[in-house]
Amino acid sequence: MKHKFPSIDASNIIYNPTFEDLRRFSEELEQATEYGSPNYVSEIRSRSSSKTKNNIDDEFDSDDETHIFNAVERVFSEPFVCIDRKMGSHPRLSFTCRLFVPKKYARIALSWATLLEPSNGEDPDLCTVHIPDWEETRIRIFPEDGVTYVLGSDYTGEAKKSFLRMFMYYAKQRNGLGLHAGTKQVCINTKVGERRVGQIFMGLSATGKTTLTCHGFGLTGAENANLVQDDVCALFPDGLVAGSEGGGLYIKTIGLSKEDQPEIYDATISDDAVLENVAVGKSGDVDFYDGNLTDNGRASILRSDLPNAADSIDLEEAHQIFFITRNPLMPPVAKLTEEEAAAAFMLGESIETSAGDPTKAGEPIRVVGTNPFIIGSKGEEGNRFLELIKQAEVECFIINTGKVGNVDSRSVEIEHSVAILREIAKGDIEWKRDDKIGLSIPLYVNGMDIKEFYPPDYFEDYSGILGSLKEERKEYLSKFSKLAENLTETSLSM
Repeated sequence: MKHKFPSIDASNIIYNPTFEDLRRFSEELEQATEYGSPNYVSEIRSRSSSKTKNNIDDEFDSDDETHIFNAVERVFSEPFVCIDRKMGSHPRLSFTCRLFVPKKYARIALSWATLLEPSNGEDPDLCTVHIPDWEETRIRIFPEDGVTYVLGSDYTGEAKKSFLRMFMYYAKQRNGLGLHAGTKQVCINTKVGERRVGQIFMGLSATGKTTLTCHGFGLTGAENANLVQDDVCALFPDGLVAGSEGGGLYIKTIGLSKEDQPEIYDATISDDAVLENVAVGKSGDVDFYDGNLTDNGRASILRSDLPNAADSIDLEEAHQIFFITRNPLMPPVAKLTEEEAAAAFMLGESIETSAGDPTKAGEPIRVVGTNPFIIGSKGEEGNRFLELIKQAEVECFIINTGKVGNVDSRSVEIEHSVAILREIAKGDIEWKRDDKIGLSIPLYVNGMDIKEFYPPDYFEDYSGILGSLKEERKEYLSKFSKLAENLTETSLSM
């Protein structure tokens, strides 16, 4: 069945209303904050991953077709808003996106439209029909047609990811690879002069990806660390990293503080922000530490409110990739060979977060590419990643943003991660292969005592635990039929 985009000619369709109109349409759902921004509380507060299918990896039944047919019919039977926005700015990978949502749920369109820039009136390349008050939750994706149906969820993140999922799918069709990753450009002085470094951060939501991508690294003057892209991008063989969202960022708010995340904090308390599932008192006071509603509170914030946001969302050339983990067996940072990096990509070791499955938050998890939005063969995804980092000559690292050790553990704080990233950007770290860990680790890091974070010191039987983990990794990777055999074996040395 070919899925065409619904027409916008119907009299019940409100086409491209202003942000002010979108807020007014949902005023009955709004909680006004002390900052003048709106907050909305949704019934569903995280992605419905178990109820999401695409017609490349999954089979649809007749019930799916019936639900989709009825959804399209509904678009023309009651007031809907239709918003067109631009995703991506580089000629290799840019799209006009069209979102349909019932007028009373215009808050979803408001939050989503904040993240992207206005279109120039082009016909849409991609379309999402998002109807929150459906009788059951079904999210159905037709990648080749560029159409997604989000039924039965009022979580804004579903609208956002419906388009970013397509962005990554089409990146593969155009000789690149979509990444669930943030990017930044670092300009820093070294012993031999100024150095410009493009960094990529790969990690699941709530592991520190946005924090590290947006952090200024404490650099001033001619030295700077600028946010390029926060959430989804695409790597190409020549090192180009094309960005997706040019308007804003969809950030996680639980525990947000001015001390640890000053740039993000200031943008979030702007009256331009759109908050979702954040604790707001009767007088409008906002509490970013209150997780009674959910630990997955969100805010759509503007790039223009971030002082260190780059002018472009495209990174001209990538030099370094960082896999973010919360594995307590891992040191604060380790340098990887190309094959180790591809194995790390496939393993995607992290912890479950409230953005994915709130019932399992904090539990160990493996997600290929730390990317829960892959369409198609995951094994081929890993092979392609290895091919690209070799072609682009990118250095790869694992960075632990959690704890080292189990009982008597040592937390890796933001200042530690920042010191590590700053020194790696300078190229000043000397690396040495560690036989116990099986990876290359720093001999010294200016700004922290790296020896205090040596994992074997925090476990009674580190080698035994790591040995068991290696066997688990090998078994896990063996399940990917199209993955190159050498990557399965490489994981044993990690």
